[in-house]
Amino acid sequence: MSSRINIARPRDMGSAYGNGAAGYNSNPHGFAAPPPAYQTPSSANPDDPVEKIRAYATKVEDMVEIYSQPLKPHLPAIGRFLIVVTFIEDAIRILTQWSDQNWYLQKHRYFPWGISHIFLLLNIVTMLGASGAIITKRYSEIAVGSLLGVIILQGFGYGLIFDINFFLRNLSVVGGLLMVFSDSMVTRRTFFAGLPNLSDNDRKKYFQLIGRVLLIFLFIGVTLQGEWNFTRLAFSLVGLTACVMVAVGFKAKWSAAFLVILLSFFNVLVNNWWAVHDKHPQRDFLKYDFFQTLSIVGGLLLLVNMGAGGISVDAKKKF
Repeated sequence: MSSRINIARPRDMGSAYGNGAAGYNSNPHGFAAPPPAYQTPSSANPDDPVEKIRAYATKVEDMVEIYSQPLKPHLPAIGRFLIVVTFIEDAIRILTQWSDQNWYLQKHRYFPWGISHIFLLLNIVTMLGASGAIITKRYSEIAVGSLLGVIILQGFGYGLIFDINFFLRNLSVVGGLLMVFSDSMVTRRTFFAGLPNLSDNDRKKYFQLIGRVLLIFLFIGVTLQGEWNFTRLAFSLVGLTACVMVAVGFKAKWSAAFLVILLSFFNVLVNNWWAVHDKHPQRDFLKYDFFQTLSIVGGLLLLVNMGAGGISVDAKKKF
């Protein structure tokens, strides 16, 4: 066998010692020289368009990483606040429109007197309490579950559960809440060794996957509304490309940051409720859409901070 050590004296002395003093044999024990495991690939062609795009993307990522350093420690707090801001606004709106809300529930949704009051009061207490818990990072899991319950309760209570716009927007809000949930998860030690167990790290990966996929549904809902023109088409194509990158976890931080900027501009230009008269019926709808979009931006900020997670293209590229 060529890999076995040869302990006998070499028969050919010339094979053991080369010509001259520098001819010492570096393999005196007869080990076979292992074949090369791989060949070094040739250097990338700098004129290749793909390489140019890759180099430019890397440069942009480095610049974003450098200039976002002062803001990065505050991203989790900002993201959590923005995610729950739509619930805070909704609770304040119910308080300031208490009689109108009761009238609507009783006349149009046929709530009995007293049940409508309990319904509204339960929504206010839950939204304010759970939002405060998420902002202060206390009992985040219970708070996320409570707000998920509010979304379902309001969908049935106001008869919006089958409205496609309400459905897509609230799917994105749920995605943001799941990002909060995954951010709050910590690794716990397993007390039953040897038993099959899904660790918190594994759960966190799955919640991050579901959360980032649900976050993009708001943009899908936006593209389905309004009249089509060239600007809207270009906006939709660019935005949907970034949404797909977020969903599969490819350059997820960069794509999420791009969507934060894109949705922020869209929110200010389209959902400008402050420019509408107080008595105009469209004002409340624009205000609702504005704060819901802020919640999606908050979820995307958490994605920028945490990354795509273990189930993503970015994670696979590291190995």
